[in-house]
Amino acid sequence: MSDLVTGDAVVLELQPARLPSRALAVLIDLVVVWAAYLLVTLGLAVATASLDEAAVMAVSIASFLLILVGAPIAVETLSHGRSLGKLACGLRVVRDDGGPIRFRHALVRGAMGVVEILMTFGVVACVASLVSERGRRLGDVFAGTLVVRERIPAARVLAVPPPPPWLVGRFAGLDLSAVPESLWLEIRQYLTRARELDPAVGRRLAERLADELVARTGTPPPPGVPADAYLAGVVAERQTREARRAFGSAGVTGMPGVAGVSGAVGAVGMPAPGFAPPVAPSPVAPPAAAPVVASPVAGGQQATAPATGFAPPA
Repeated sequence: MSDLVTGDAVVLELQPARLPSRALAVLIDLVVVWAAYLLVTLGLAVATASLDEAAVMAVSIASFLLILVGAPIAVETLSHGRSLGKLACGLRVVRDDGGPIRFRHALVRGAMGVVEILMTFGVVACVASLVSERGRRLGDVFAGTLVVRERIPAARVLAVPPPPPWLVGRFAGLDLSAVPESLWLEIRQYLTRARELDPAVGRRLAERLADELVARTGTPPPPGVPADAYLAGVVAERQTREARRAFGSAGVTGMPGVAGVSGAVGAVGMPAPGFAPPVAPSPVAPPAAAPVVASPVAGGQQATAPATGFAPPA
């Protein structure tokens, strides 16, 4: 990273573009510009066939200056330092103070580019970029500009390993207000890379970080708790508090790696308030058969009829 100081004394950390990416951007720009120059030259050759040799030479020189020199200058001025090749490679030309370039910066860069890129086939520009600490060519030095990277790949974020289950909730009353962010960053980096360290080196580093954490909080770890487990438990408690402030209790219980630490459940194995266990459906008894009574019918025969409380007439 390069520290650029703006006019307001603000330090900007920018990553200068190196020779490979800059060479690729220039190659893309040259292919586009030369293709356009050849097309225009062919068109002018047909259009100026009836002119004399001096007029043809003047038109050729004008087309060379306008397309190979003037077009890159105009593109960098209008796009604030992002030509087609730089846009494809994620690069941008800025001033030494980090601001956008103007016409005079693009003019000096374009004029020097004719000498160190077109006339010497890029040899002078490559040598100057290799010698320069920030990868600048002569055009950048005279114009007071710098080519920086706009697209920087994001670093891979490693998850902090969870603490042992028997330490969950042990640091709920710990005062973490006096712990600085720099110490939290060191502890997080240690926890994410503890398996890559030598066991002896990792143990000494964990003990040192644990001592600094105890000095900030004023509370020693529980007896028999290793330093790495103590650090993991305290970091998990801090993450739980931050998640509770940001999302509330509902968001904390739904976050992976935080559930069980947020205190949403009162006791281990007990359901949360408002939760009712499902009740098994009770078996439904079949309806009892209605009793039947005998009713007289013609012929002295007996017929069965359901007992409805109604007596037929005699």
